Amino acid sequence: MTERHHPREVFDLQGHQAAEAAFEATRARGRLHHAWLLTGPEGVGKATFAYRAARRLLGAPVDRSHGVLGTRPDHPVSRQIIAHAHPDLFVLERVGQDGKVRKVIPVDEARGLSEFFSKSPASAPHRVAIIDAADDLNVNAANAILKTLEEPPAHGILLMVSHSPGGLLPTIRSRCRRLAFQPLGLDAAAAFVREREDVSVEDALRLAKMAGGAPGRAWALAGANALAMDDAARALFEGLPRLDEALTLSLADRFRGGEGQRQFDLLFDRLGERVHNFAVERAGQGIGGLDRWAAAWETLQRLSRDVEALNLDRTDALFTALGELRQAARTA
Repeated sequence: MTERHHPREVFDLQGHQAAEAAFEATRARGRLHHAWLLTGPEGVGKATFAYRAARRLLGAPVDRSHGVLGTRPDHPVSRQIIAHAHPDLFVLERVGQDGKVRKVIPVDEARGLSEFFSKSPASAPHRVAIIDAADDLNVNAANAILKTLEEPPAHGILLMVSHSPGGLLPTIRSRCRRLAFQPLGLDAAAAFVREREDVSVEDALRLAKMAGGAPGRAWALAGANALAMDDAARALFEGLPRLDEALTLSLADRFRGGEGQRQFDLLFDRLGERVHNFAVERAGQGIGGLDRWAAAWETLQRLSRDVEALNLDRTDALFTALGELRQAARTA
């Protein structure tokens, strides 16, 4: 198993040469837009790109052995960024200084962006800020970022990662230049996982499909027990309308503790995918009576959102969702 690194510590990026070439050409001409929205599925490499671009903007010379925007890991700029010590780089992310993952990026930290850009570069051609991800900004934090976008700093470049740009404020999207990142494809994502995890070809492809071809996401799923949750979702779904109480109770036990929310989310994601595919297949065959399945799918989506946000009981939510699925199967 290969150790996972934060994007600031990653110096190679697969499959996004065109995006890197477009950014580098704009930088070389001195025509950089002040704000960039990096869009695409989670785990496709957007944050890695942001740090690669930041190193170049902060003065690290290009090293083509690491790609279009490649730089040497041992260069002083690279070492400063890894150590969180570069004076001209500002990062907003959900991970706090104590290493804990927060639900959102706090508004107080978002307000610090304006002060950061009000100062001239200390040691680099630019001041660079990275937001990973803009989707994690609440309304107040997003409005704080908007104020900076409305008054672009002279030497400032803002790089914003977004997995779901449609959820951002339209006024933020309109003030950014968008750079899109596409999944690599199932085979490439599966190969990416197999280079880093001891998994079979079949399981690597399963993970790649779950991740929609996003290699980073597929790798994260490999280490998150996603295959076991996918197997459990299949067993529950194929057993409908019967309820496997032993399996259900064993799953409820996995929902306890700090890792429980992640396992809950994975199971509901896999159940939702199976319900969606089943309904699409039946609709394609001209089979009606899909209202119950649509309602069950909506319940899965709602509970997946609400359990953490409203601190609902995960076991109760599981039995509620399975009750909807059993009812849909009885009326099929």
